[in-house]
Amino acid sequence: MTVEQWLMIGVFIATFASLVKFQRAPERVFSVTVLLCLALSFVSVEDILSNAVNPGLVTLILLVLCSFSFERTSILRRLSASVFNGSKIKSTVRLLLGTAFASALMSNTAVVATLISTVKKNKLINAGKLLLPLSFAAILGGTLTLVGTSTNLIVNSLMLKQGSSGFSFFDFTAIGLVALISCLFIILLRANSLPLIEEDELQTNDYLLEAEVSVSSSLIGKNIEENGLRNLDSLFLVEIVRQGKLISPVTPEENVQASDKLIFSGDISKVLTLQQFDGLTLFAQQDDLLQENLTEVLLKPDSAIAGKTLKKAGFRARFDAAVVAVRREGTSLSGKLGDIVLKSGDFLVLAVGQDFSTRTNLSKNFFILSGRQTENMLSGWRDYSTVWGFLIAIAVSVFTPISLLSTLFVYVAYLIFSGSLTVNEIKRRFPLEIWMIVLGALTLATAIENTGIASNIASGIESLLHGQSVYLTFIVIFILTLVMTELITNSAAAALSFPIAYNIALGLNVDPIPFVMAVAFAASGSFISPYGYQTNVMVYNAGNYQLSDFIKFGLPISVVYSVTVMIMIPIIFPF
Repeated sequence: MTVEQWLMIGVFIATFASLVKFQRAPERVFSVTVLLCLALSFVSVEDILSNAVNPGLVTLILLVLCSFSFERTSILRRLSASVFNGSKIKSTVRLLLGTAFASALMSNTAVVATLISTVKKNKLINAGKLLLPLSFAAILGGTLTLVGTSTNLIVNSLMLKQGSSGFSFFDFTAIGLVALISCLFIILLRANSLPLIEEDELQTNDYLLEAEVSVSSSLIGKNIEENGLRNLDSLFLVEIVRQGKLISPVTPEENVQASDKLIFSGDISKVLTLQQFDGLTLFAQQDDLLQENLTEVLLKPDSAIAGKTLKKAGFRARFDAAVVAVRREGTSLSGKLGDIVLKSGDFLVLAVGQDFSTRTNLSKNFFILSGRQTENMLSGWRDYSTVWGFLIAIAVSVFTPISLLSTLFVYVAYLIFSGSLTVNEIKRRFPLEIWMIVLGALTLATAIENTGIASNIASGIESLLHGQSVYLTFIVIFILTLVMTELITNSAAAALSFPIAYNIALGLNVDPIPFVMAVAFAASGSFISPYGYQTNVMVYNAGNYQLSDFIKFGLPISVVYSVTVMIMIPIIFPF
């Protein structure tokens, strides 16, 4: 081993460790990795530029751009409206199968975001029994096709980098379908083991509200008990912020002073009760927006305001809305609303102005869960042509020699021409994070090859496992990737596992396809951790689940999924 090779191994280990530590920013980790590989001369500028326009990566970016229009069609709304009718069993099966097959063709985060509100509001089945299965069905559905999940497309990009022809649209379907049926059977059997969640708890519990005491308020000089702030219906006074200092817990004898910020927790539907107190001004009321029609939103992972406080985000100017309340699962929020640093996955309740629904930046920053919907939803011929155009683009790539990349170029051009997708929206929502992750993975793979690590792995494995079971090595690769996807994100797990799996297959002198398939399916198999897959984070927040709920419910599904996939892959793709 040369010094250069040891340095390369160090970069690889440092990348993995950083992905574990900085799970929320994998694109930054991979950006540093690219710069390190360039600075250490492991790759050239030409290598990086070549990776940046890798056909698989460009295909992935085009699919993300297509999804911006697809999310605004009526197809998800129609799916949502048709789920709950008839018996509980039929409704549950309809929900899970509909979610799975919708996720095979479009963004599963969009599918889950659309259905969360429907699941929470249904009166037939307790939402606690459905939200976690909803996420798992979306994950399983994503494994059915090449475009079902970014994980498959990332692995396809890395295969194209190796000079392979890549995967076809339905290469994943047979394996994914058997895994879907097997896991849905276990999900249906064990759904009743999930905790019951009260409807009002699902919708309103743990929201943080703020009200300020004006200098002329009649509340001043009286204590909490005397002012009647102690026994409010579904609202609880948890803190007082006074001159930059936090008073918690608040005793009944605590006197109210001018300019106090009273922090309440509880039912957002009771927020207007606070207006009955003289001189008590709600946070949103300061912007003259507070009204009965409130809008609940979920902050997206790539939101421009994530990591900023409400003050620094310029919320009113950006969205013509004011924040009434904030909720974050797994964390107790504290202090003034304006000083809370927003994070992806936060639930916000907004008092919205007349221009809110026309703002073009809403879909970039929020999943809108209830209340007013955006007015830029597609309708009429644009709605139908967007759906059918996508299906036609897929069909042409499957049944003709024309590549998916070519059909997507034509489809995106049509979306722009028809007004279903605007250039401004592309600029606002360009998936830079995904682009950096895949570019980093491709560059890392190139560096491993350029430094000779790849050939060393191949020859070392060949001598080490000579005469040993190839299937045993296949199982190790699968389990390694499965563990990684629970520790880091699914995309990062696929990116790091691919060069190891590919070169081990070469070292064993076997077809690398089964090993690459193992990476793709294992990287999508996040059923134990709420943080391994974005849809898990969404239902974790929406359903007030505990980590133990994920482990107890997800572990048997993870085992069934793993066993099924490890049996099916060698059958469909022999070594």
